Amino acid sequence: MAIIHPIDIGNVHLKNNIILAPMAGVGDLPFRVLCSRMGVGMTCTEMVSAKAIFYNNKKTYTLMERDKEEPILAVQLFGHEPVCISEMAARLEEEGISYDILDINMGCPVPKVVNNEDGSALMKNPPLAGRIVEETVKATNRPVTAKIRIGFDCDNINAVEMAHVLEESGASAITVHGRTRSQYYSGKANWDVIGQVKSKVSIPVIGNGDITCYRDVIKMHELTGVDGFMVGRAAQGNPWIFKGILDEAKMYDNSDSIDMDLLAADGNDYKPEWDDIKDMILTHAKMLIDYKGEYIGIREMRKHSAWYMSGMYNASTFRGRINEVESIDELEELLDMI
Repeated sequence: MAIIHPIDIGNVHLKNNIILAPMAGVGDLPFRVLCSRMGVGMTCTEMVSAKAIFYNNKKTYTLMERDKEEPILAVQLFGHEPVCISEMAARLEEEGISYDILDINMGCPVPKVVNNEDGSALMKNPPLAGRIVEETVKATNRPVTAKIRIGFDCDNINAVEMAHVLEESGASAITVHGRTRSQYYSGKANWDVIGQVKSKVSIPVIGNGDITCYRDVIKMHELTGVDGFMVGRAAQGNPWIFKGILDEAKMYDNSDSIDMDLLAADGNDYKPEWDDIKDMILTHAKMLIDYKGEYIGIREMRKHSAWYMSGMYNASTFRGRINEVESIDELEELLDMI
């Protein structure tokens, strides 16, 4: 069977099982559209505060805006109060917010989130996590999923227990990031624990952590048998990663044997020549400006531009200059100098 294939999450059908991770400060609508154009099976919003929805925060609703180019969209909520999350899930349906899957964040490691008992703090309280899912499933017609870590720290690796509780509570799928909260994004992702989760639950399990190319997809699948693959930081400045993985999968997925040396070593191998990278930077910048205005859009584009240029000759010099760009004309002028 092919490693890359369509997948069902509850009653939602994804055209393929390569998924864009929810990333705060990165996964806004313009970025998700660019990844959708590269063939990703599902996009995810930045994490959305359930309490902010309760207070009708306009910026929060902006995070959930959807483009017609996004085939399948998951909205990711965070919080720790079952009543609040479930009631806000019901409100989103009543208000006609367009999305397909409701994901609950149980893995964010950021201190201000964890200190409020949200995000990966829920890894310390599986019964509460289960009640959140159970109440939310009752409140919405959308499939409810959860994104977890392998544990809170190295002394508390409890992803298998957590996954079992979430499945029993009605979750339609679980994404497992192969790091503990205490690791944040450092060190190597522990795929062994992801495989243990997959072996203990019957709902789809999505693997997350250190997937940078199709070679990693193959390795993760061999080790864990997961149903899908979530790409996060490797997509920053590199929406081509999704097309690259899908193209290589078409070539090799049904092969009896694969010469791993022929495959891309990481996502940067999928990047095109400079002229195409430059065009993508300008396209992305114009989309951000159209969406957020030039003042905000061009400033947010600075970090994206640095990511797009990662690995290029003399990139560090130009990254410093990009941080001084204040208009689309200045950005284009700088890119013409490279």
